[in-house]
Amino acid sequence: MTDSILSKAATMEIPINSNGDSRTAEDDSLEQDLQQVMVSGPNLNETSIVSGGYGGAAEGIIPTSSIKDIRFKSRGITPSHSATSRIENQPGHYPAPNMHHSNSNPTMMSEEAAKGVAVEKFDSVKKWSINTYKCTKQMFSERFGRGTKTVDMELEAQIDVLRETKMKYEHILRLARELTNHFYNMVQTQQALGDTFADLSQKSPELQDEFGYNAETQRLLCKNGETLLGAINFFVSSINTLVNKTMEDTLMTIKMYENARLEFDAYRADLEELSVGLRDAAAMVRIEMAQQQYQIHKDKYERLHSDVSIKLKFLEENKVKVMHKQLLLFHNAVSAYFAGNQQQLEQALRQFNVKLKPPGSDKPSWLEEQ
Repeated sequence: MTDSILSKAATMEIPINSNGDSRTAEDDSLEQDLQQVMVSGPNLNETSIVSGGYGGAAEGIIPTSSIKDIRFKSRGITPSHSATSRIENQPGHYPAPNMHHSNSNPTMMSEEAAKGVAVEKFDSVKKWSINTYKCTKQMFSERFGRGTKTVDMELEAQIDVLRETKMKYEHILRLARELTNHFYNMVQTQQALGDTFADLSQKSPELQDEFGYNAETQRLLCKNGETLLGAINFFVSSINTLVNKTMEDTLMTIKMYENARLEFDAYRADLEELSVGLRDAAAMVRIEMAQQQYQIHKDKYERLHSDVSIKLKFLEENKVKVMHKQLLLFHNAVSAYFAGNQQQLEQALRQFNVKLKPPGSDKPSWLEEQ
């Protein structure tokens, strides 16, 4: 009975919190110390556990890293390889592939392609430099009379005639354009003068007939002038095509032929120079290469020589045909205009299939003038 009373009394002296946990004054002070450590203490990554409580002597300090080592060793895991062993020991784990080999092949291919392009460009520049040097050397040798030149006297004479003819036709074309501009201004003046005469004929009864005659004459001259302008414009257009397209195309072929002739003579002179030298093994290799280049440029020269001859022949035939038609048109149109023969002027244009533009078609519309 006494023992039960004593145990009951002891039980009544122990305070119980709301959760059923036993709390003492020592526990409350410990909780306050822990809160103070959390607020004012150092960073957790740099903390050390102190034996004997917060603020104890320095001799009892144990680093936190040693506690981690103890925990790992107690589990049979080496601390330095703990994370690695956990990952590698998991089922289905495979080592990471080596990314260097996956990128090496595209990189090597791009480098090889770049090297191939560089080598190709270098070879083309090298060939161009050698060809330019040989041609320049041949050109200076011809200028100073030390080198020989391949000349076709008949073809050269035809080329000189073509260049001279082109210069004369360019002069005709320039004069015909000036005539067109001046005549166009005259036709415009005649039209304005005819309109003025017609207006004064209505406003001046005493001179109505005289102004009316002159207005009708200027209108007729303006109409015939527009017809003649159509003929002159057709003449100018045909001469321009002959000079700046047909003749120019032939002259471009002639320029290519002259360049081929210079290259042919340059490689011919190079072959002749090598042929008179020593005949050792290296020299024979150079002679063989020079022979190949000489044959290539000889074929090119002969091909362009034939092209120039054919184009000059066709150009002469075309020039005669075109100029015969255009000169006849120009003569008939000008003669009919100044003779005042309107029917003959219109017939000349119909004969050569010249289509006239309607009056005012060259003038811009009122929208374009805004």
